[in-house]
Amino acid sequence: MKSIINYFIKYHVAVNVIIIAFLLFGTLGLRSLKSSFFPLTESHIVQISAIYPGASPAEIEEGVILKIEDNLKGLRGVERVTSISRENSGSIIVEVEEDLDINFMLLEVKNAVDRVPSYPTGMEPLVVSKQEPSRFTINFALTAKNTSLLDLKKIGRQVENELRALPGISQINVSGYPDEEIEIAVNENKLLAYGLSFNQVAQAVAKTNIIVTGGRVKTNAEEFLIRANNKFYYAEELSNIEVLSQSDGTQILLKDVAQVQDRFSETPNRSYLEEEVLVNISVSSTNSEDVISSAETIRNYIQEFNQSDENIKLEVLNDASVTLTERTELLLKNILQGMLLVLIFLSIFLNSRMAFWVAFGLPVSFLGMFIFAPLLGLTINILSTFGMIIVIGILVDDAIVIAENIYQHYENGKSPYRAAIDGVLEVIPPVVSAIITTILAFSLFLFLDGRIGEFFGELSIVVMLTLFISLIEALIILPAHLANSKALVRKKKEPKTIIAKGFAKLREFNKIGDQIMKTLRDRTYEPFLKFSLNHRFLVIAIFIGMLSLTIGSFGGGIIRTAFFPSIASDRISIDLVMPNGTNERITDSIISYIEKTSKLVNYEFTDKYLKGTDKALFVNTIKTLGNGASKANLTINLLPGEQRPDIIRSQMVTTRIAELVGPLIGVESVVYGSGSNFGGKPVSVSLLSNNIRELKNAKTELKEALKSNALLKDIEDNDPAGIKEITLELKENAYSLGLDLRYLMSRVRAGFFGVQAQRFQRGQDEIRVWVRYKKEDRSSISQLEDMKIDLPNGNLIALKEVANYSIKRGDVSINHLDGRREIQVSADLKNAEESSATDIMTDIRFNIMPSIQEKYSSVSASYEGQNREAFKLINSLSGAGIPILILIYITIAFAFRSFSQPILLFLLIPVSLIGVAWGHWIHNFSVSIISLLGVIALIGIMVNDGLVLIGKFNINIKQGHKFKESLILAGRSRFRAIFLTSMTTIAGLTPLLLEKSRQAQWLKPMAITVSYGIAFATILTLILLPIFISLNNQVKVIFKWLISGHFPTKESVERAMIEKEEEEKMAASETTKNNEI
Repeated sequence: MKSIINYFIKYHVAVNVIIIAFLLFGTLGLRSLKSSFFPLTESHIVQISAIYPGASPAEIEEGVILKIEDNLKGLRGVERVTSISRENSGSIIVEVEEDLDINFMLLEVKNAVDRVPSYPTGMEPLVVSKQEPSRFTINFALTAKNTSLLDLKKIGRQVENELRALPGISQINVSGYPDEEIEIAVNENKLLAYGLSFNQVAQAVAKTNIIVTGGRVKTNAEEFLIRANNKFYYAEELSNIEVLSQSDGTQILLKDVAQVQDRFSETPNRSYLEEEVLVNISVSSTNSEDVISSAETIRNYIQEFNQSDENIKLEVLNDASVTLTERTELLLKNILQGMLLVLIFLSIFLNSRMAFWVAFGLPVSFLGMFIFAPLLGLTINILSTFGMIIVIGILVDDAIVIAENIYQHYENGKSPYRAAIDGVLEVIPPVVSAIITTILAFSLFLFLDGRIGEFFGELSIVVMLTLFISLIEALIILPAHLANSKALVRKKKEPKTIIAKGFAKLREFNKIGDQIMKTLRDRTYEPFLKFSLNHRFLVIAIFIGMLSLTIGSFGGGIIRTAFFPSIASDRISIDLVMPNGTNERITDSIISYIEKTSKLVNYEFTDKYLKGTDKALFVNTIKTLGNGASKANLTINLLPGEQRPDIIRSQMVTTRIAELVGPLIGVESVVYGSGSNFGGKPVSVSLLSNNIRELKNAKTELKEALKSNALLKDIEDNDPAGIKEITLELKENAYSLGLDLRYLMSRVRAGFFGVQAQRFQRGQDEIRVWVRYKKEDRSSISQLEDMKIDLPNGNLIALKEVANYSIKRGDVSINHLDGRREIQVSADLKNAEESSATDIMTDIRFNIMPSIQEKYSSVSASYEGQNREAFKLINSLSGAGIPILILIYITIAFAFRSFSQPILLFLLIPVSLIGVAWGHWIHNFSVSIISLLGVIALIGIMVNDGLVLIGKFNINIKQGHKFKESLILAGRSRFRAIFLTSMTTIAGLTPLLLEKSRQAQWLKPMAITVSYGIAFATILTLILLPIFISLNNQVKVIFKWLISGHFPTKESVERAMIEKEEEEKMAASETTKNNEI
């Protein structure tokens, strides 16, 4: 290592070549990085989809879901299986363990599905696929005046095709309308008159509406293809199909017995923008596509499209690239501000030229990181940018220690060349150890499970890469610059150049900073250190008291806790669920009432907070009816956070809307969503049991318990009351007439649900052809009662003559979790800033659920949402954390060749949490999982300062100083380096700490943890660590006395002195051997 350092100091042009290479390749690497909102993640989910037209949830569960779930049991690599059975369809979600190849697991799941011996007749082929990762990019509405929804849809399809032709755009979803179909609405009387059945009509269509190839005819001259082309794609063409030919030659056409029409399906699915019907077009980006460039391409297309037609308009509803750009610019601004603050601190408390070269390491390290970033799949996103903010202050830590030590050697009379070499070599062990321990601490993020692990893994890679480059810069580039610049030259002449004059001015500030530093060290720190060493147990008792007070503050609710901080949102989503079977007009009237009320809130808040501006709080409002007659949604896009006062939060808006709307009678649930909860709902409990009665009773009791908690809102479950079902039972006379229940239901199903005659592709849409009664003939129960059933002997009889019916509610859906019936109950916090989700979940786990389970013994609970994410994270943390701590211990022990000194550093970690906790209290933040990740980072950073102090203490012992004198001298000589490294780390995070923007709130807990933790850890390192070293020495002295029987000196039991004596013995032995020779 010495020869490498010596080479670059001697030939400093080589250093400049390296810097130029970093500049060129780093710039190329930066330009090649893609942008995304969050880090790119791979899919870990396999989805199985089943379509079974006309089947009930119970039929789907019994005929499909249970069979597949049974085959998936015991499949290696499956983390868990969830499923949902609905009317006409079902789906199974298979979550795969993160360390397994998703493509391999896809094949395994397909094999398991294929092993099911049989599925119900009439079910469509199963679709087994992996969920492809995609990121929302932009969402816009297509509207047109005096245009039907069908025409609007056609224009939407045209827009979709034109967008797909643009580079970098592949994931496009067009919605806002029901599926298209062709309905053959038969007239019952005409069917009966001609003696036709639904199946006969359907078969007539299927047999006639075809394209069939019949082979080839080869003549001597040429070849002919035989084909029947009688394919029709529209209702008007189908209406002329012959369904019956009578004996007298009369043709009965389809239009003679039915009304054939192209139409949308009866399932409501429409969206409105300010009362105008719209088609919603949403674009997402895959991992290979760039969010910002894709959004820019689409915005340019929208601009050109709007200029081409005044009647048809595309309007952007939500653009993720805008938020991404704002947040990235915000964090980049924080980076530049942090770097400036670091430079100011260095300039004040270090030699100005030396401060320049220390700060020069910042851009060099970042450029070096950008060289490797594209190779590791990194992107410019919120987390990677935040990683750069965290690392700003840490980057200069090793450079400060090396520069400070080089300067001390220079002040001791050495030449710049010799001071640079000796200064670097002396601190290599603690500096390298400090970087390795920090890298090890951040590497823990790579082993975390769940979404947090996926997201923060990229942050850790940014930090580790940059720190590694900074180590190279500090050991090779920095010494070469210091040795060959004017930083180590005593100034005697008057400065002549502008740059020299600038540095001369800075030296004036440097003198002031130097005086402040000396005053802090000599008049404050050193006397207090001596006092602490003389009253060790008093000082330790004070710290223990502070730690106890902090722990008590958590228990008393003074310092709040949460699983995850809530993510600021510029969007409000109000979800309305009516009892199943509710007419869509009623659902529409209620969601329209909420929309009308929301406009009052818009006027109120705009007048109160945005008066004098030309802006309104609400950018746009989208009302959606469906999917289904009983569901509706109101989405309100607010003015971006940067353009509205900080006091206006989405939660405040939803609370006001809910107040004005008041209680809604007859509503199943209404959820006023005001933001994004990372990892799911903060309160979420899945009740599991195969005893349906007990499961539903447990759900009712749990919901009542949550409703009684004034801290919760939006309490809902995934088991709403089902649609009313008309259950048919055969009368006794039916059997004597030759009827059975299957035959009867096939006739009823044909008339009221329909017989699928055909399905074919028309353009981009799959069209189904249904044969059923027209809507007017199937809109009342009396029409069901009067329906004519054809008997086996050819006679007709009314359904009410052969069957009775009863009405009761059925199931909307049936949910499973790992093979058991599941009902999930969830809730949100009314005010995340005043209540703790962890406290509420603890109350549910230990107070509410035990009493429920005591009543219903078959019911068990699984704690979902944020609780599950936190559980996965903590489990992986405990699994990987211990090996990482052991590696950190080994690194420190190897550097100092001591078993006890690393333990002394570890003892500081729990005490540093005092600063972390009260930092959150000062900023009114809950201590969350993100804060815990900050503690991981804090461990690596705070160990660095301790390494520097212990390293100097060991050097002092070797140089022959007394034990106490060595401690005090180590504190004095390393005070500036420790103080500056801590202050620069805090300075790098200060802009983010002071940031009021909602865009930064999610990341602030980690910044608070690191900055306040480091601030308090500085005191611990300078005061408590020397006390620990002193107590450790006392223990070793007593231990040595117990073994040897005499009291050794304090210095003799220290590892540094033992090594020195061993070195002297070895040297003496070598001398003796040489003399003998």
